[in-house]
Parts: sequence; structure tokens; C-alpha cells
Amino acid sequence: MRVFAVPFPNIDPIALELGPLAIRWYGLAYLTGILLGWFYARRLASNTALWGGRPAPMTPVELDDFLLWAAVGIIAGGRIGYALFYKPATYFADPLAFLRIWEGGMSFHGGMAGTIIAMVLFARRRGIPALSLFDVIAASATFGLFFGRIANFINAELYGRVSDVPWAVKFPQWNPQTGEWLFTGAELPRHPSQLYEAALEGVVLFLVLRLLTHKAGALRNPGVVGGAFVAGYGLARFVVEFARQPDAHIGFIAGFLTMGMILSLPMIAIGIAAVIWARKRGPAD
Repeated sequence: MRVFAVPFPNIDPIALELGPLAIRWYGLAYLTGILLGWFYARRLASNTALWGGRPAPMTPVELDDFLLWAAVGIIAGGRIGYALFYKPATYFADPLAFLRIWEGGMSFHGGMAGTIIAMVLFARRRGIPALSLFDVIAASATFGLFFGRIANFINAELYGRVSDVPWAVKFPQWNPQTGEWLFTGAELPRHPSQLYEAALEGVVLFLVLRLLTHKAGALRNPGVVGGAFVAGYGLARFVVEFARQPDAHIGFIAGFLTMGMILSLPMIAIGIAAVIWARKRGPAD
């Protein structure tokens, strides 16, 4: 094992302190991702060329109204999903931990489930085709994924397995009492898997979906973009799991599988099935 490793950038998890109020990069990342996703979704809904020259099934104003629904779905679903999938005993023993979002602990799979529920309820209430709403939100979700993974890196959480690659990083532990990073000298170089995920889930997946929406006219076939997003995320997450350190309290399952892999495999299958079904179904009337 090499001794050399890329130094961890000692970024304070707290971006700004205003008296007793501490604004953390983790929260700012989610806020930035949601706002950029909302802006991009409005652009998609405003571009009639993407919808075959016809108005989109939803208006930018309706997407404005959905912003709060999306935020609640992402945060509530992500938090509940993390508690149920990864640390059920911890959160049931301390229910108030659900509210301490700044400590980290969000599940994408749970956040997606929460957002889907929000979309279905909102679409029914406003008379919007649910699949078209899902397509627009899916095409916009990569912003949140990108900034969320960057926040994971800043928090030195969800890091990768021990490695000797030239870009391996020694991740410290944050000491909330001293407000400093704690290096014990025993840290081992690890894959910066958070950055791998930011690249695959945030950049590559965005480009793939951008090709579908702007070059392939996929928004005319409700369900194609949403299905591609689900399958694409599942595939990206499954691949990165080979470099990501499994949760210590769960470890490996059935030899080499991780919880992330198990949750991602159904996403790949469901996403591919959704794309095939949507293409056979054809364009919306």
C-alpha cells in the first residue's frame, strides 16, 4: 500500500455562522440543487420545440408551485429511506435524529420515492399527466445529485474503499467540540467515491438525459426520460458501489453485494422496462 495520498481539503462543514445559526454546506448543496433543477425544469416546460411544437403538459407556474412539494418529498423521503434502509435501530431509538439533517444521512432511493409520491399527488390535483411531470423532474434531478455528492465529500462521509490509486484521499473525522478535522495518523488512502458519483450521477447522466430531451425528442413519449433516469442512476450507483465503502453496520451482503447494489438493481430493471413500454406506447396524443 502506498503511503502517498491526495491531501483532504480542510473545508469547514459550516459555510457561515450567524450567531447561533449555522449554515452548512450540506444544506446549501441541497438548496442549490433544488433551485437549479427548478430553473432547468421551467426551461424544459417553456420550450415548445421539445414537445413537438405544442405547449408542454405543465406550465412554468405549475412547476413553481411544485417546488415546495418536491423539497418536502426529497427531504422527508430521503431521511426516512436512510433510517429504514441503513440505520433503523438508531433512528427508532432516537426519533429526534430525523430532524438533525445537518448531521448527514440521506438516501437517494428514499428521496426518489418521496418525490414520486409528491409528483403523483400534485399531478392528480392539477390535472397534469404524471408521466410527463416525472420526465421533466427526472431530467432536472441531476443537479441535486451532483451538489449532494460534493457535500458528501466536504463532510468526509460515504467515502470509498481503501485504495492505492494516485488520487486516493485520507479522510479525517470532524470533531464538533473543537470545530476542527481530526487526523489520528491512522487514516488509510481511500477512493473519493463521492466524486465518482458526482461525475456519473450528476454530469454523465445529465448529458445522457439532455440528448434524449433535446436531440431525440423523448419528451413526446411520456415515460422515456423518467425511465432512462431511473435506469441510469441505478447503473451509475451499482458501478460506484464497487469503490464505495459499505456501511460499517451493514457490510457486505451475500459475499460482495452492498445495500446500495441491492437497492439499485431493481431500479435498472424498472427503468429499462419503463423506457421499452413508453416507446411501444408511442407519443402522447
